Amino acid sequence: MIQRIQSIWLFLAAVVFLGLFLFPYLQYSDTAGLGHALKITGEYQAIAGQAVQKKSFIFQTIITVIIGILPLYTIFLFKNRKKQRLFVFLTITLIILFGVWLYTTIQSTLEVSGQNLSANNIGIGFFLLPISTICLVLALNGIQKDERLIQSANRLR
Repeated sequence: MIQRIQSIWLFLAAVVFLGLFLFPYLQYSDTAGLGHALKITGEYQAIAGQAVQKKSFIFQTIITVIIGILPLYTIFLFKNRKKQRLFVFLTITLIILFGVWLYTTIQSTLEVSGQNLSANNIGIGFFLLPISTICLVLALNGIQKDERLIQSANRLR
C-alpha cells in the first residue's frame, strides 16, 4: 500500500539526499583567506561577499539526481515487495559508493590547497548521506514488516 510507513521513510530519504543541492559538503579557507565550498553542483569561492562558481561538477550533479529519484521510484513499487527491497538495497549501496566518491573529491581538493581534512572543514552536506541511509534502513524494516504481515494473513486463509 502506498500509505504505509516505508513510503514516508523513502520520501524522507529522497528529500534528505536531494538536500545536497542546498548544503556544501566541504568548506575551507585557502592561504589567502578566501572561503571555498564544495557543493554537488561545483566548487564555489567567496569573492567580495558573493559565491562564484570556479568549477562545475556535472557528473556529480547527474548521479545525485539519479540516486535521489530512486527512493521516490521505490515508493510506487508497493505491490512488489521483493523488488522494493532490491531497490532499497541498491540505493543504500549507491549512497555508500557516492560517499566514497565525495571523500576522494574532498581529499584531492584539500591536497591541492595544502590542507588536511578536519572536523571544521566538513560541511552539512556530508552528514546528509548517513541520514538518508538510516531512513532507507527504516524503510527496509517497514517493508519486511509488511512481508511478515502478508505471510501471516496467508497462513490464516
